[in-house]
Amino acid sequence: MSGWSPDRIPDQHGRRFVITGANSGLGAETAAVLAARGARVTLACRNLEKAAVVADRIGSAATVAHLDLADLSSVREFAGTVDAVDVLINNAGVMALPLRRTADGFEMQMGTNHLGHFALTGLLLPKLTERVVTLSSLAHLGGSVRVDDLNWERRRYNRWAAYGDSKLANLVFAQELARRITAAGSSLRSVVAHPGYAATELMGHSETPVDYLMKAGALLRVGQPADQGALPSLYAATADVPNGSYWGPSLVLRGGPSPARYRSIVDDQSVRDKLWAVSEKLTGVTVDVPA
Repeated sequence: MSGWSPDRIPDQHGRRFVITGANSGLGAETAAVLAARGARVTLACRNLEKAAVVADRIGSAATVAHLDLADLSSVREFAGTVDAVDVLINNAGVMALPLRRTADGFEMQMGTNHLGHFALTGLLLPKLTERVVTLSSLAHLGGSVRVDDLNWERRRYNRWAAYGDSKLANLVFAQELARRITAAGSSLRSVVAHPGYAATELMGHSETPVDYLMKAGALLRVGQPADQGALPSLYAATADVPNGSYWGPSLVLRGGPSPARYRSIVDDQSVRDKLWAVSEKLTGVTVDVPA
């Protein structure tokens, strides 16, 4: 699939996509391509001003809705406005922030990247007709699933480790969701993607020297621009891919969509069960897969 491009996406007329964090970067590029292929796209964003600019550029196929994944009341409010959706793309994320907490007291990266999307997916699952696409990251390779301290209340905080934890949680959740979908005999799919090294607004907020290294990498084109970084998630959202499949750039950091590998811990059932249970407890959302 290394030569795959968006012009190979089938006609998307009649399909509705909800894309979190579509006010910039990968989410904005994903929304624009899907709309160009005929889809209706809902830009579910915290920053409505930026989202409006993207929606204006896309045209009438795009609508903007407020969603703050760092506030479970906002997640519930948004989910209540959705009647039916074909594809949910869990795209939004924050990276390597200094220690901050969500409205519900979660560590900001775990709260936004995983727990917010866990709750949103659970609330929208009964309204979903086709698939959930969850964005992970190569950073999951350095993550851990500490269910006894998911929100960094006991450990000395490390912003990069916390980011890795959240992206590993994305993968563990998405793959366990895929298993439960199969067990329920459902026609839904849970698919995962990662963008490789993509130059987006996600970079540059760690307030450490690493920000300069990442920006230098983007300038030197070590990775790829946002429109190329969006290819794996676009492929995962529109192609006839298997439930539980994982997609990333063919050259790892860049390139067209290709099957990707993840750490073996993602397939550890005890880890999956523990993360699922603590996620339900913290969010108050029970995620049931409809048959």
